Amino acid sequence: MTAFELTDKQSDLAKNILSVPAKHSLIYGGSRSGKTFLYCWAISQRAIKAPGSRHVVFRKHNVAVKQSVGMDTLRKVLKLAFPEVPFKWYEQDGYFKLPNDSEIWLAGLDDKDRVEKVLGKEYATLYFNEASEIPYQSYIIAQTRLSQKVERFDGKILPLKSYVDLNPTTRHHWTYRLYVDGVEPESNQLINVDDYVWGVANPKDNADNLNQDYLDSLQALPERARKRFWDGEFSGDAENALWRRDTIQRINPKIALPDFKRVVVAIDPAVSNNQGSDETGIIVAALGADGNGYVLADDSGKYRPEEWARKAIQAYHAYSADRIVAEVNNGGDMIESVIRSQAKNISFQSVRATRGKSVRAEPIASLYERGKIYHVGEFPALEDQMCTMTIDFDPKTAGYSPDRVDALVWAMTALFPDMVRDKSTSEIEFDAL
Repeated sequence: MTAFELTDKQSDLAKNILSVPAKHSLIYGGSRSGKTFLYCWAISQRAIKAPGSRHVVFRKHNVAVKQSVGMDTLRKVLKLAFPEVPFKWYEQDGYFKLPNDSEIWLAGLDDKDRVEKVLGKEYATLYFNEASEIPYQSYIIAQTRLSQKVERFDGKILPLKSYVDLNPTTRHHWTYRLYVDGVEPESNQLINVDDYVWGVANPKDNADNLNQDYLDSLQALPERARKRFWDGEFSGDAENALWRRDTIQRINPKIALPDFKRVVVAIDPAVSNNQGSDETGIIVAALGADGNGYVLADDSGKYRPEEWARKAIQAYHAYSADRIVAEVNNGGDMIESVIRSQAKNISFQSVRATRGKSVRAEPIASLYERGKIYHVGEFPALEDQMCTMTIDFDPKTAGYSPDRVDALVWAMTALFPDMVRDKSTSEIEFDAL
């Protein structure tokens, strides 16, 4: 059997990022570049060296952290790099246990019960996987649990470590602001840069472990996607974007919100979830008694039709919504039939656009500029899309569709019908709620 070895890039990062005194580390870069494997290797090594130590891996969705990390990468790491160490998986609680009583926990931020249970313990290592989807507040709260004092087998105290990885998004994302710019994202105060380190890993650094067809497919992506998934670069917001970061007002979801006059779930549906297909935008928004709009949830993702219908219906009930609004340009009557097959009597409104995306979005961007819309919490993927959607945006040349923004526009159009369009000239078919 061939002895296990890290790639040259992983070895370099292990030496210069993971083995230095800094408590916090970030590794960003393109798709399948070995970031997750390296961090799982580091966590496993720490767990083996410190009996009774506890470690946790966070991701946005519980099913993703379990399947992608727990059942895949972490198992591979343990079997390849530490074949002499047996481990046991505890399904009900969601953690791996090693013979020395060390534990590696998995937690999805969408599973509130699991997160509360996990955050009731102390840890020696925190790992935030795919942090582009993780809100900054979740990262901050978890840091309060990075406090387990445990000895290594050599008698020395195991240093506390916080790991972060992601495929880079925009330079306004909290990971870039914190690790690369060296400022606290909310206060803009300078941080102790000696405690934060970062490194880059890209697919070409892991080429020996990847299929050449896959590498070729990454290089053939449209420019925006190629820069993220092949070049591993953080991007700036478009200069002529409809939205600016400083017009997006966030409020803490824990504070008291006004009474809601109306709540809608808006869908910009994709009719397939094949490789390369668009996401389905699912946005929950409300009109407050104060006359302002509130974005409550972004449940967008790549789903099969029955999956996005189920997501939308769940949101409809969870937020006591008044109506589901769905664009039917692509899919027609199928959109409503998929929803009604799961919820026959649900309140549903189809909408059809006959004008371009940016034209429809401009009035909503204006509402943001006037301070009429608030985001209840952080929605990084939605906000990134908003700030890269330009006045002359064309999905064909951009190579992607801003599905989250489309759903946002439909939601706010439903909530502010008189403020966002001139009824005498509107080309958007939309029955008033």
